[in-house]
Amino acid sequence: MHTGFILLNCDLGAEEYIVEELKQMPNIKNAHLTFGAYDVIVEVNTENQQAFDKTVAGIRKLSRVESTMTLSVINSE
Repeated sequence: MHTGFILLNCDLGAEEYIVEELKQMPNIKNAHLTFGAYDVIVEVNTENQQAFDKTVAGIRKLSRVESTMTLSVINSE
């Protein structure tokens, strides 16, 4: 299992639209609106790194997403 968090900046006013789009995507566990430096935080859970990379690429291609920051969780197992 590969887990990570994606922080998004969106076009002004597009935050709720982006969250709804994210919730329809496979491998998205949670998507939340936030205040601060980023507009949305997304939790991604996939079976492997390749699926994780594909999910991140899909998020980055969403219309009205301006920028992303990807944080991969390091498993200590």
